Amino acid sequence: MTNKVLEQQQLEDSLVTKPVFAELEALLPPVEQWLSELSVRQMSAHTIDAYYAGLYQLACFLAQAQLNWTRCDKRQLAKYIAKRLDTDALAISSVQQELSAIRHFYSWLIEQGQARINPTTGYQLKRAPRPLPSIADGDLIAQLLEQPMPDTPEQARLWIRDKAMFELLYSSGLRVGELVGLNVADLRIDAKGERGEVRVTGKGNKTRLVPVGRQALKAINRYLPHRNLWEERGDRALFISEKHGTRLTTRAVQQRLKVAAARAGIAQNMYPHLLRHCFASHMLSGSGDLRAVQEMLGHSDISTTQIYTHVDFDRLTQVYDKAHPRASQEKKTPR
Repeated sequence: MTNKVLEQQQLEDSLVTKPVFAELEALLPPVEQWLSELSVRQMSAHTIDAYYAGLYQLACFLAQAQLNWTRCDKRQLAKYIAKRLDTDALAISSVQQELSAIRHFYSWLIEQGQARINPTTGYQLKRAPRPLPSIADGDLIAQLLEQPMPDTPEQARLWIRDKAMFELLYSSGLRVGELVGLNVADLRIDAKGERGEVRVTGKGNKTRLVPVGRQALKAINRYLPHRNLWEERGDRALFISEKHGTRLTTRAVQQRLKVAAARAGIAQNMYPHLLRHCFASHMLSGSGDLRAVQEMLGHSDISTTQIYTHVDFDRLTQVYDKAHPRASQEKKTPR
């Protein structure tokens, strides 16, 4: 353990009464033995310190109740977790880390024959609700994508490329990493240039085919002649730097989007993933086809896609509250 962790535990030990301190001293040796074994297995010092801190807190709780490791059952564990959440005001993520340490420690105790039951078995801590993604409305997206061409030739050329990128992000719901990873060969456009699709390599190297909208195709077709002039050293990337002739980075796309948003007079914080969020929300709002949107986003779990149904429902609720005569708070009657 690090000196900082030791100092903190020594401070807490000084606040423990003598009878409780004796109980605590009896509980700690198995913890120290387990962590020593983990250290030999090259587990990081940071993880070992976190495990010790979590188990030390549980040991203090058990010592106060005059219990040992074998007498900690699901009921006692639930009391301890409630204390950490309510009294100690820890974040759910922090308590989940402690629960993980307790789970692994009890597995080791059972292997050593020092316990028979793991109190964490079947115990589930309710996760914090996932925050809803930020969404921009269609008018704001149009303000970004339909802004006038910049005056200078250099900025005009860059905007032709940037518009193609942003149209594709919004058209097909790509992650920025997927966008910069595209090669020219990943884009398929029919002979008339009216229909197309893009082959995307997403998380876990899984590939998917996503339709490309007409506006995005139009912007890409306008950009490709510039790309072919800029490309150097046989770079296969679809979106490249005019200056270097090589594949753009995610950081460059982020910066170019902020430049474009500022030029369009948009005050809202614009970032590439926002365009993906907008794609998902607007597609669900228009189609209601959750499975299709899941496929296009490349989500392995449909519950990840379902978050956008909450976004849309939240918007509908706001419209309802504003428009329905019986939804708003009743006016106070005069006395």
